[in-house]
Amino acid sequence: WCHLQQPWGPVVGSWYRILDWLIPGNTKVVAVKKVILDQGGFAPCFLGCFLAVTGAVNGLSAQENWSKIQQVCAAAAALGTCGALIWPPVQIANFYFVPLQHRLAVVQCVAIVWNCYLSWKANRT
Repeated sequence: WCHLQQPWGPVVGSWYRILDWLIPGNTKVVAVKKVILDQGGFAPCFLGCFLAVTGAVNGLSAQENWSKIQQVCAAAAALGTCGALIWPPVQIANFYFVPLQHRLAVVQCVAIVWNCYLSWKANRT
């Protein structure tokens, strides 16, 4: 899974620049708005892409990959409190306290653990 971590950096970094452009500032209200967009819009798309790339790298056919994505997303939704307990607090702190140029580093540190969990889940299902 480690090789999958690297290509996502530019995607996430670009997303943070877009968020700052869409919702400028770093007040508590701005941080909450960014978290709502991040967790409500970007995170589900990111999870689907992560799982699709993981399946493709593991040699799954398109049909097998789609089936795996559906299984893992259903399991992730059932276990969604795990992600909901981790990411919103991390992102609120990230958007409120951390300058834009350092946000990706903060997220990558937490993502190491989170992506280990996702990879474990994807390979168990």
